[in-house]
Order: sequence, then C-alpha cells, then structure tokens
Amino acid sequence: MSENVLPKQFQTQGWVKKLTLFDWLFAIALLAGSGYAYSEYASYMDEYEVGILFGSALSLIGLGWGWKPSRLLFVVVSALSLFAISIYNPAMQALAEMGVTGQAAIDILNNDKEQSKFFLKFLISSQSATMWMSALFFMATVAYFIELLGRSEFAGKVATALVWSAITMGLVGLLVRWYESYLLGDGIGYIPVSNLYEVFILFAVITAMIYLYYEMRYETRAMGGFVLLIISAAVIFLLWYHFEKGASEIKPLVPALQSYWMKIHVPTNFVGYGAFALAAMVGIVFLIKERALRHNPSGLMATRLPATDILDDVMYKSIALGFAFFTVATVLGAMWAAEAWGGYWSWDPKETWALIVWLNYAAWLHMHFTKGWRGAPMAWWAVIGLFITTFAFLGVNMFLSGLHSYGGL
Repeated sequence: MSENVLPKQFQTQGWVKKLTLFDWLFAIALLAGSGYAYSEYASYMDEYEVGILFGSALSLIGLGWGWKPSRLLFVVVSALSLFAISIYNPAMQALAEMGVTGQAAIDILNNDKEQSKFFLKFLISSQSATMWMSALFFMATVAYFIELLGRSEFAGKVATALVWSAITMGLVGLLVRWYESYLLGDGIGYIPVSNLYEVFILFAVITAMIYLYYEMRYETRAMGGFVLLIISAAVIFLLWYHFEKGASEIKPLVPALQSYWMKIHVPTNFVGYGAFALAAMVGIVFLIKERALRHNPSGLMATRLPATDILDDVMYKSIALGFAFFTVATVLGAMWAAEAWGGYWSWDPKETWALIVWLNYAAWLHMHFTKGWRGAPMAWWAVIGLFITTFAFLGVNMFLSGLHSYGGL
C-alpha cells in the first residue's frame, strides 16, 4: 500500500510518524462521524456541546498520530464531556420536564443552594456514563480490527485511547450509581454489584483493564479486536437488559445482600471471570494464528497476529490470575454463606457450578504444569472453559433457581 506522509516540518518536530492512506481515511471517518452526529442532533446541542463533539474527535486523531499536546487536550475534553453529558445535561433536562427552562433553570443550578439540593439527584447520571462506555467499547472494537486488517498504527492508538475512555466512563458510571443509591433514603446506599446490570458493567471494565495490561506488556494490539468482541457481547446484553427489562432502576437491596461481604466477594469474582474470558479470546487468536501458519504462512493473520509463544503465555497468565482470584472469591462466598445461611456450603446451583468452574481451571493449570501441555489443545480447553464460566455466571441465574435467585433475569 502506498504511503502518504505529512509535510517534513511536522515530522522533524517529532509530532507524527509516517501515516498510511488508511490512517488518513480513518481520521476522515472520525470527523465525518462527528459531522453526521452534529447534522442529526444539532437542534439538541448548544455551542458548548458542539465544541466537545468535534474536540473529542480531533483529540482522538491527535492521540493516534502521536501529537503529544493532544494528550492534554484529550484529558481536558474528556473532563468537559463528562461534565456536560453526565452532570449538566441531565439536570437541565429534569428541570425542563418540570417546566423550568432558560435562565430560570440556570439560576436554580448555580445560585439557589436549597433548590440545588432538591435537584441533586438529577445532577449526576450513571446511565449516561454507562451509555458512553458502551459506545466507546463498540468504537474500540472496530478500531482494533481496522488496525489489524489495515496495518494502521494510527487506528491502533485510537483504539487504545477509546478503551481507556470506556474504562473511565464505566468506572464513573459505577461510582455515580453508588452515590445515586444513597439518594433512595437513609441507610439504603450500597456498592453497585448487586444485580446483572451492575456486574456486567464491572465485567466489561475489569476485562478491558486486564487486556490493556497485556497490550502494554507485550507491545501488541493485534489481540485487541478479538478480546473486545467478548466485551462488546457483554455490552449488548447490558443494553438489552437495560432497555427491555428496565434493569437500570436502582432498588433497595434484598436482605441476603445487605452485607459487607458483597463489597469484596463480587468484585473478586469478576476479576476471575474477566481473566477467564480474556484467556478464551486469546485462545481463539491462537487457533487462528496456528491455522494461518499451516495454510498461508505469508498471509495477513500469520504475519500480523502475535507469535504463538506470546499467545500461549498470555493465555496461561490470564487463567492463573483468574484462578487465584476465583479461588479467593469462592472462599469469601463460603464465609458469607456461613454468616447469611448458617452453612459454608449447601450445594446451591450457583455454588455447584462455581465448583465446576474451579475444577475446570484447576485441571487446566495442572496439565500445563505437570504434563507440559501447550498449544491448540489448551487453547480449545480455554474456549470451552468460557462456555462453562458463562453458564455459571449467567445461565444459572436464567435457568436454575436457588439461594442466588435474586440475581436472575
């Protein structure tokens, strides 16, 4: 593919590396997407929001090109976006629904402290932050595959920036939702890990964070699109659960969940789930790479995907990490069960399947250490393990009843 290069004066300042035609097309697509959003929703935007829209696109382009000042721009624009999207707009919309608009609404928000307290619950919206997290993860998935298939370093840098942005929005959404729970009344507030809607946000954030560590550790983005597929699938379920089931509504906890154990058991569990999911997707990459090496050693997948040794190492480390956290989570769950139900183990369906998951990955690690198993068999095992884990995580809640039925659909 022929290359288009920026003028020499820009290169000598170290702002950018050589950009391919694909990079330019991707940058144009980002700006075109912003333009389309503006053309569709201009009537709902003020000058402030339009500036944020195009500023976000330009800052992402700057990050992809390696223009260092864009890093500061990206931080500033992200902060302004967070304020406008998660704070200011929901408050103004809530006031408008009550018949308060224009300068009167601004005065209420800025000057009248007593009325500001009344509208406090409208000032911060966890749902808007979660929606932005979802959109950013989808965009990152596309960008990673553009980086892989188009050999575009620029698209890869944008993809990484998008994942970091999505993680930020997801964490903000969880923290704000935590705060929102306290608005329900005295003594009602709780950490947002009590239902499938909340833990799917947690799963997406944790899985993305683990992936970014390996991306930086091995200096490759070629796995990103595949790993983001499982995160995007989680986001699709999250959106379905939100719009079809109304699951985003914050409700008081059932008595069984009113415990400090929830704050440590659930997040620890989802580090395990996230690591297992990552290992499975890396296993798929391994199988694709191995097949490409056999059938077309000079092809795109054979040359662009990481070496099989790297993929095998990431797969092993992810399962080892997940197994350690899942073991701790299982012990914590037993201690919680003893306090709540009077026994450490009751063979509840959720407990039984948690044991199956634990035994599955214990066997995987045992064969890796003692028998030296590597390669395709372990990759297939990791992929099958994802289905076992998914049923323990989601299927039990959907199809089986038991002491954990409060987490059902």
